[in-house]
Amino acid sequence: MAAEQVISMKQVCKSYRMGAETLNVLRNIDFSVNKGEFTAILGPSGSGKSTLMNMIGCMDTMDSGTYELNGIPIHNAKEKELTKIRNQEIGFIFQNYHLIPTYTVMQNIIMPLLMRGEDRKTAERECGEVIAMLGLSERLRHKPSELSGGQRQRVAIARALCSKPSLLLADEPTGALDQNSGTEVLRLFTKLHEMGNTIVMITHDMNVAKWAQRTVHIVDGEMFEEA
Repeated sequence: MAAEQVISMKQVCKSYRMGAETLNVLRNIDFSVNKGEFTAILGPSGSGKSTLMNMIGCMDTMDSGTYELNGIPIHNAKEKELTKIRNQEIGFIFQNYHLIPTYTVMQNIIMPLLMRGEDRKTAERECGEVIAMLGLSERLRHKPSELSGGQRQRVAIARALCSKPSLLLADEPTGALDQNSGTEVLRLFTKLHEMGNTIVMITHDMNVAKWAQRTVHIVDGEMFEEA
């Protein structure tokens, strides 16, 4: 039986106009991720990996090519549909957490569910198992400023998981952390992968990429995979 694909990109290209010049950022990208895979996209600054992440996360559009996420043709989707896809299909984990500083831990975690129209009590109940798994039960009334970097990233991971997304998309998830906190987060990613989550992690750090099941490289807008 063929593996179920979560991401299927074919011949994806993206360029930007820089004055009179055209900057080709992505060149004929073919990229697929099967359900349950943990894939790292490894590349230096300026390689095109951030643009590719924005494509995968439905935050930017391609010039040409096709992209299907969980069978949904993203290349044909309108902005209203893309907003819904981002909220329901993708769990975002950012380098700088993107937590709302005036919200408590619980308010930050349940925010995507409230945006879907769920009531607060239902959202809190649905997130309970994730909160316990990530060791945040004693921190729910704290504000982000009262947490360590590693704890803030766990809050961001909990927020992503509670939406039960098809894909966890992590952008340099250890970039703002010290080595011990970064290792703790990567161990958590390994656990989430073992639980069956599909993870794509963007990184410039080879040592971080080694935690993934599979690594693809992007250099000057072109992609190749490790043998």
